[in-house]
Amino acid sequence: MKKKYLAAALALTMILALAACGSSNGGDAASDGKAVVTVATSPDFPPFESLDGSEVVGIEVDILQAIAGKLGVELKLEQMDFDSVIPGVQAGKFDIGMSGITITEDRQKNCDFTQPYFLASQAIVVTPDSDITCKADLEGKTISVQTGTTAEEYCMENGYEVLAFTANNDAAAALTSGKAAAWVVDNEVVVVLAAQQGLVVLDEAMTSEPYAFAFAKGSDLTAQFDGALGELLADGTVEQIFENYGVLYVAP
Repeated sequence: MKKKYLAAALALTMILALAACGSSNGGDAASDGKAVVTVATSPDFPPFESLDGSEVVGIEVDILQAIAGKLGVELKLEQMDFDSVIPGVQAGKFDIGMSGITITEDRQKNCDFTQPYFLASQAIVVTPDSDITCKADLEGKTISVQTGTTAEEYCMENGYEVLAFTANNDAAAALTSGKAAAWVVDNEVVVVLAAQQGLVVLDEAMTSEPYAFAFAKGSDLTAQFDGALGELLADGTVEQIFENYGVLYVAP
C-alpha cells in the first residue's frame, strides 16, 4: 500500500510540475510532452521582434528559444500591443513578457525580471531638415513615442509635450507628417526604421536602459530562465545572436 501511495504521489508531483510551466490561459503541454511556456510580445520592434509573414522572429525570440532548448520547454508566442504585455504577465495570463522591456523601479513592483541581457539607449529621431541637433533643443517641442514604453514615461516625467501611439510606425508617422518635432524610441530599433524612412538619428541619446525578460511576481520560471540566460551570456551565445542580426552588442 505504501508503494502504491508513493507512486500516486510521484505521479501527481510530475503533473503539477508540468502544469506550473503553463500559463493560466490554458496551455500546459505540447504534443511531444514538453511543457509549454506562453510569451506575450508586441512584434513591431525590429530587430528584437517583428513579423515574417505570420511568424514572430528577432533577437529576443532567438534568445528565448536558446533558453527554452536548455530547459526542455516549448514557447507559445502571443501577439498584442506593447502596453498589454506587462499587465498580461502581471495578471498571470502569460508566463513571460518579451518586447524590449526595460527594468524600472515601477515595473519591479509588479513583475520579476531576469538579469539584463543588453544595454539599450533611447534615441532622438528627427527629419533631415530639422533644426533639432541635441537633447537641449527638444525644450518646448512635441515628441512622439510608443504607449507604455520607457520613452513615454521619461518624456512625460521630464515635462515634454508627448503624443503617444500604440505602434512605433504611427509614432514615426507623427514625425514625418509634422505632428511631432521628434520621435524618441529605442536606438537599436530605430536604426532599421529610420533608414527605411530617411530619418536622422541624433548622436546624443535621450537615456540608457537595460533590457530583460519579465515574469509574474513569485514565478518559479524566473530563476530557471535567469540561470539559463546567464549561461548563454557567459558562453557568448547572446552576443553571437546580436551579431547574426548585424547589431552591435552592448553588455549591461
